[in-house]
Amino acid sequence: MTTTPDLPRERWSARARRHPSAFLLAAQLLSLLLFPVLDGHEGRVVFGGFSVLVLVLAVWVVNRTPSVNWIAWLLAAPACVLSLLSVLFDSQTLLVWSSAFEAAVYFYAAVSLIVYMMSDHRVTTDELLAAGATFTLLAWGFAYLFVVCQHWYPDSFAGAVMPERPRTWLELLFFSFTNLSATGLGDIVPLSPAARVLTMFEQLAGVGYVAVVVSRLIGLSILRASKR
Repeated sequence: MTTTPDLPRERWSARARRHPSAFLLAAQLLSLLLFPVLDGHEGRVVFGGFSVLVLVLAVWVVNRTPSVNWIAWLLAAPACVLSLLSVLFDSQTLLVWSSAFEAAVYFYAAVSLIVYMMSDHRVTTDELLAAGATFTLLAWGFAYLFVVCQHWYPDSFAGAVMPERPRTWLELLFFSFTNLSATGLGDIVPLSPAARVLTMFEQLAGVGYVAVVVSRLIGLSILRASKR
């Protein structure tokens, strides 16, 4: 007796294998939509679980690149455990350590995707999606570093609203996006030397990413179109 293959499932699986970066980018963007409604301890529980999912997707994307996969898992495992424990026990110390490991995972995944995009002279759909996913990985990675910096060096950041209080996660992520994209709205300002050094490193990373990686993908896309 023959069975009819599940074509929708096979197509979905094939797309997942061809475009793993799309799932990571979609998860990152979806988490942005969840931030405004995830407030309070219950929201932190939901977001903690969602963060673990994003970390797993980041490791999966690394697995699709030439990078060493066990390094990603070595960083992601403690990040997942510490992230969940920080939510369950509402511990700021555990949150800071989980942020440090999550930053390492995101940076490693971003570097892996950059190596993947620079490894050949043709542009695929997945590489274009990887360009967007890499930008979000860098923004998240620096945002987690800002969380660590704010904990180790109090009063590292001031804001236009209630400048004396510590900045929230969403504020630091917003600052990271504006800094990485060179938008520089200026409503959040780094004050401590450590915060300013991290800010300068992110500015350098943003300019370098656009100048080297994005411009290369655009140039190869134009070259491919001209050959047609």
